[in-house]
Amino acid sequence: MMYWIVFAFFTTAETLTDIILSWFPFYFELKIAFVIWLLSPYTKGSSVLYRKFVHPTLSNKEKEIDEYISQARDKSYETMMRVGKRGLNLAANAAVTAAAKGQGVLSEKLRSFSMQDLTLIRDDDTMHLQSPESHMHTSSKEFK
Repeated sequence: MMYWIVFAFFTTAETLTDIILSWFPFYFELKIAFVIWLLSPYTKGSSVLYRKFVHPTLSNKEKEIDEYISQARDKSYETMMRVGKRGLNLAANAAVTAAAKGQGVLSEKLRSFSMQDLTLIRDDDTMHLQSPESHMHTSSKEFK
């Protein structure tokens, strides 16, 4: 764990030093050597840096860090509630708008379906209203 904490600080510092010191001869080779020193179980570089610099700094600033974490938690809760309410309001408005617009389309579709059904019923009625002889002729043709 000490390695990852020290490596995180190194990565953060690296973004600035790359801009400033990248022109320096053997800069990238020195960076590689530093990372190897951090990783090596023989040198225990990350443990040395953690115990000498990181741990004392974190111990001294512990109360401030806890306050920042508490404030961040409170603000994030308030933000999530505000965003959640806004999202629910947008979803409700979208649903109402879609229902209002869809109602007109739905009634138009139902009207067109009912008109088609009425024309089919009229066609069936005209078939039934034909003379019985025409049905007999068709039925006698079917039996032959």
